[in-house]
Amino acid sequence: MQAMPKKDFWLGMLSGFLIGIMFMPILAVAKPDLYITLKLAIVPFFLIGTPLGLAIAHIIGKKIPIIWQLGKFGVTGVLNVLVDFGVLTILTIFLKNYFQINSTDVLLSLGVLVISVYSIYKALSFTIANINSYFWNKYWTFEEKKDSQSAFGQFFIVSIVGFIINVAVASFVFKYIHPLAGMNYEQWGLIGAAMGSIIGLVWNFLGYKFLVFKK
Repeated sequence: MQAMPKKDFWLGMLSGFLIGIMFMPILAVAKPDLYITLKLAIVPFFLIGTPLGLAIAHIIGKKIPIIWQLGKFGVTGVLNVLVDFGVLTILTIFLKNYFQINSTDVLLSLGVLVISVYSIYKALSFTIANINSYFWNKYWTFEEKKDSQSAFGQFFIVSIVGFIINVAVASFVFKYIHPLAGMNYEQWGLIGAAMGSIIGLVWNFLGYKFLVFKK
């Protein structure tokens, strides 16, 4: 049976390393006690687990080709979500601790439209994650070799729609649903980000596959 290509193995290692790094500040906020217990194991776990999972997807992909592409998209999606969450967490904690800027501060309120500091943080974190997403999906997940302005334009449009969905869902959850299970606002912000990212990922995969990087 043909082994997974070396390029995919090393990209799997790199993505696993980055996933581990970005997961650490998120876990530190969401579950501080668990973070203290697991912090030394987080990066090695993803460094090993990510290429292992890809190897399994590659084997299954020999029978069902879409599984291999979904496996790579899944890794890229997890990485992008964690870049999104990680940047959001770093912005929230850093600016709160050093500049006394709270994520709950309201910047603009027009009826049901409420833009808070959290909305700005979420927009910034999503933008950074989206730039990361373009390069990983273009050159790895969908292996698009051509540099096309139209492809970038299509990617931009799909991503903008995803951006609106992501930020709108995250902001709605954060602003209008009270934190559950005794969570603080930093932890609840991650829940909002999770909801936005899940819905956004479904849209992005369909848009990237059938509109942007279609063969």
